[in-house]
Amino acid sequence: MENTTNQSNVVTVKEWFITLLITLIPIVGVIMIFVWAFGGNAVKSKENWAKAALLFMIIGMVLYFASSLI
Repeated sequence: MENTTNQSNVVTVKEWFITLLITLIPIVGVIMIFVWAFGGNAVKSKENWAKAALLFMIIGMVLYFASSLI
């Protein structure tokens, strides 16, 4: 059976490095995470990573606000 993995869907180390650098920019990083998560043009692995990053942000904000009420 032939391996049907498409190499064009692989995110390279260089692309991940640039992605992480972009996320370090305060407002631009958050906007880009939304674009990668819901824009539809990102590679599936980057889209899934962006959605997971958004979940972590939401959980972090909820924990922050919950701890400030105590």
